Amino acid sequence: MNKKEPDHLNLLFDMGELASIITSGSDIEAFLTGASELVAKHLQAHVCSIYLFDYRSKNLVLKATRGLKPEAVNQIRMLPGEGLVGQCFSRDQVLRVGNARTSPGFKYFDNAGEDPFNSFLCVPIRRGVVKIGVLVVQQREMDHFTLLDERALRTAATQLAGAVENARLLMALEPESAETDESEDTVSKKFPAFIKGKSNGYGLAYGTIRPSRRKRKAILFEADTSDSSYCLADFQTAVGKTIDELKLLQDKFAASLPESESLIFTAHFMMLKDKNFTGKMKSLIEQGISPVAAIQQIVQKYIKVFSDNPNAYMQEKAVDVEDLGIRLLSHLKALHTPTPSDRGTIFVTQDIYPSDMMKLTADGIRGIVLVGGGVTSHVTILARSLSIPLIIADDPVFIDLPDTTRLLLDAGQGNIYINPDDNTLAIFKDNQEAENRAKNRDMQPATYTLDNRRIRLLANINLLSEIHLARELKAEGIGLYRTEFPFLIRSGFPSEDEQYLIYKGLFDKTEPDTITTVRTLDAGGDKVIKHTDFIQEANPALGLRSIRFSLKHLQIFRNQIKAILRAAHGRQQVRLMFPLISSIDEFLEAKQVMAQCIRQMEQEGVPHKNDPKVGIMIELPSVLATIDEFAQLADFFAIGTNDFIQYMLGADRGNKLVAEHYIPYHPAVNRGIAKIAAAAIDHGIDVSVCGEMAHDPKHIPFLIGVGITTLSVDPKFLPIVQATVMETHFSRASAYAQRLLEQTRVRYAAEMLNAGPGKC
Repeated sequence: MNKKEPDHLNLLFDMGELASIITSGSDIEAFLTGASELVAKHLQAHVCSIYLFDYRSKNLVLKATRGLKPEAVNQIRMLPGEGLVGQCFSRDQVLRVGNARTSPGFKYFDNAGEDPFNSFLCVPIRRGVVKIGVLVVQQREMDHFTLLDERALRTAATQLAGAVENARLLMALEPESAETDESEDTVSKKFPAFIKGKSNGYGLAYGTIRPSRRKRKAILFEADTSDSSYCLADFQTAVGKTIDELKLLQDKFAASLPESESLIFTAHFMMLKDKNFTGKMKSLIEQGISPVAAIQQIVQKYIKVFSDNPNAYMQEKAVDVEDLGIRLLSHLKALHTPTPSDRGTIFVTQDIYPSDMMKLTADGIRGIVLVGGGVTSHVTILARSLSIPLIIADDPVFIDLPDTTRLLLDAGQGNIYINPDDNTLAIFKDNQEAENRAKNRDMQPATYTLDNRRIRLLANINLLSEIHLARELKAEGIGLYRTEFPFLIRSGFPSEDEQYLIYKGLFDKTEPDTITTVRTLDAGGDKVIKHTDFIQEANPALGLRSIRFSLKHLQIFRNQIKAILRAAHGRQQVRLMFPLISSIDEFLEAKQVMAQCIRQMEQEGVPHKNDPKVGIMIELPSVLATIDEFAQLADFFAIGTNDFIQYMLGADRGNKLVAEHYIPYHPAVNRGIAKIAAAAIDHGIDVSVCGEMAHDPKHIPFLIGVGITTLSVDPKFLPIVQATVMETHFSRASAYAQRLLEQTRVRYAAEMLNAGPGKC
């Protein structure tokens, strides 16, 4: 065999060859067959086969071959780890053997016709970090393939991966068999009854799956095959019903989320009035085109116009057009064909943005299954604020579930039940009632340990709607108001006056004599504000975020500070907090900007708060080295344990691949928290914990034991936090904390944490 030169193997196929197999052929099967023939030709192999992983059956399936029997396609299946192909896939490594028949693990298939072929070489096909299949070549002579062939086959797999992945996804949309009518019995056979996910929230949700955006979009492109005859009057009725629907959603939105844009559906309303949008649809109908086709034609045109625009903001408007087109066609078709009233209340998705959450809430979503993602991402925090149970389930089975599937979400346990039976529903109904009784139990106005140590409980507020619950549960103030959420759910950065109205709402809803802590914009990282000039960063967690963003964009920073201080006029216990401070210089620079804003408002005669307490959120290990100097300059500390752990341990809290390294009880984390608390105590300033550790019953005794006297948590956690504190003995917690601080091994710290202070 003529071997390829090493440099040539860096690009095995040229663009013409790739384009040819992608564009030619009548279907996906023809593409895969063409790909196997192309690889066989370049490697001069007697056999080339492509196996794809089917997430529904969990099998590797032979999807194309050049050299084996054609009838074996779609018939040969192996589990990951089974046979040489399965071993290559599960181990994620190249497998090369000189005599396949005598190799351990070889699996023989009568219908393959591979008896004449001895040498065997296979590589995983990957798309990013996702394994999607296996590429195999075989040769008659033994010990034929070399390291150079390995490199060539890896190159081929890399070049083909994108097209093969698209083929695999499209093939997955096809029904597996003639059983296209998905009855409940069929679903229960194909899918498990229970899947364990992850959640850091509470609550139950039950309902059917809401059709995905991809499925709902089909109405924009499919031909109308119904016998219904629509007229211009029907079109005008559909427009009216769409306007009424959007007005209702708008009213719900404004009532429940006052910090959101007052007109979130502005683009929809404008298009409904546009002579080039609905006006053009009307003209087409008057010319004899059916209303369905007229709507589709104009909507498709606008989607293309927006999608082709190089401006990212304009591209996003294509989604508004899609949504409006779906609503118009749905209302039109409903005039002649009754549709079920239940559009699904459980949303299953692979990605979701905070702005999506707002619209889903107004549209009646009760629960969310996020297929992939991090358990402490800001979407999950927002879901908690909106009382929407959300579970992260890293299982692709959810993408294949029919829309008729019923899901029961138990966010407290992270459990998802697929088509639960009546007994399961009855059990969870009882649990829900018990949970509601626990929520409604009386909270004590002040919180003390068993030996009378006062612990102050404050509330973390993401949305103004949470303040009512915080007051109802007797929170002693606001320990953290996250100002980024109003910006994440809007389509543009708010002006100073718009921000003033938001912060005025915050102060108006809280008791005048209680603490209110406002954190300045914590943008960046996993909280990208789409309408700002954020650029793609290789490592956004270590990039332009939080106070760095504010100090780089001073006008945005000044507008926010002035809006906060204007809204705080006349209030006593107002605290301003800067996030992600890394140095004394950074803190002083931020304070200087605040001082400049105060001077400007004084000169202009604008009423404002001129003496707020100023503190820092401690999230970076760099602060520990100068913590005493910080304690001399700051009025208070707040430890943001989520980021503190992430940066201390170098483990992205939203990355499932390193989840095991995100360890809240790590000895370095424990000692860091203790050092911060000690510095605050020595200098007589308040120190609070406002991350996830603050509401975890396992961690609360340690926090109290190192001297933390203020815990700030999401309002719904207040009852369990108070109950935990009131069952804790401070002197015992102090001894327990000291023992925990002595540990240098993660393993021993974990054992102590699980044992708790009672067994120290």
